[in-house]
Amino acid sequence: MATKTTETKGQELRKPDAQGRIAIGKEHADETYAVEKQSNGDILLRPVIGIHKREAWLFNNSLALESVKRGLADSAAGRIHDLGSFEEFAEDDDED
Repeated sequence: MATKTTETKGQELRKPDAQGRIAIGKEHADETYAVEKQSNGDILLRPVIGIHKREAWLFNNSLALESVKRGLADSAAGRIHDLGSFEEFAEDDDED
């Protein structure tokens, strides 16, 4: 079992259990972390969220992302106008 050994200078020192695990606290139980091993031996945990692969393009396209953000801001501010139905452009064959 991983144990908290001491606390010094605002840091907790913990020792891994026999399988190399270190508990970071129940408050982090439902979170996902990227584990980054630094060249100096440090191990950095970065909290991450998952994004569906088909949606990731938006976060890699700064122009498209800014456009979406502007649209959301406009909508929140009431700067919208109804363009009517787009039903005629709908396709029944969903490829997903």
